[in-house]
Amino acid sequence: MTEHPFLAPAHPPGDAGPDDPRYHYRVIARALRLMEAEGPALTLDALAARMGMSAAHFQRVFSAWVGVSPKRYQQYLALGLARQLLAERETLLDTAASTGLSGSGRLHDLFLRWEAMTPGDFARGGDGLLIRWGRFDTPFGEALAMGTDRGLCGLAFTEETGFDAAYADLAGRWPAAQFTEDAAALAPWVASAFGAGGETPLQLIGAPFQIKVWEALLRIPSGQVTTYSAIAGAIGAPKAARAVGTAIGRNPISFLIPCHRALARSGALGGYHWGLPVKRAMLAWEAARWEAQPSPARKRA
Repeated sequence: MTEHPFLAPAHPPGDAGPDDPRYHYRVIARALRLMEAEGPALTLDALAARMGMSAAHFQRVFSAWVGVSPKRYQQYLALGLARQLLAERETLLDTAASTGLSGSGRLHDLFLRWEAMTPGDFARGGDGLLIRWGRFDTPFGEALAMGTDRGLCGLAFTEETGFDAAYADLAGRWPAAQFTEDAAALAPWVASAFGAGGETPLQLIGAPFQIKVWEALLRIPSGQVTTYSAIAGAIGAPKAARAVGTAIGRNPISFLIPCHRALARSGALGGYHWGLPVKRAMLAWEAARWEAQPSPARKRA
């Protein structure tokens, strides 16, 4: 398999160097914190200097990560991003089904195939399942991936929570399952999840109501957003926005089941199980890449 530039088995714990895929995300996360603290008065040159980098190096790192200039990307990381996305790109879920999973509606050459575990199997806590796991470097820092023979069942981002907490969180959802480390078995699926091409099969392991919510999330195209209340309406439970929010928070397959695209109606980001800096970075990354597409492609999406 050809190595994808943003995906590799995770390096041992320690400081990531410039050639480590985690380095790009960490630069962006640090830049985001500085921009939040100091606002638009922080210039590009000053931002690069605060992170101990030349402006040229800073630009190379950002351009490699997202494909647009740092100045343009800074605009997407502004605190008003969520409100801007709601105003300009809110998805109507009743029409998204025809585009959200189509080839022209995806930013990556990515095809998702998914199936849900039966309620009875879920109730047994994963008894009889063998779940493989591995650590991978991704555009959003280190990720923990888990999968059955049928597909990925878990994808967590560990930069904010730490690996041990993320592992305990995912493994605790299926307490009767057997777990074994096997990154090689999962690597092709994780690679395709981040744009290397090919198919990414998913196995949704959750309660029936949760799976209905996750199905609705799958209809939100990349670069678009929706609201918790819109999701509640889409699944036929318009008064259940709070329960929808809880189900979104329990989504075990982050990024691919795009819970980061669900926002509060006010434009607030809402919560994110793996840390708000990760959610903000995902939204900015997708928005910038959507903007970088030719206009006809944006219209199709």
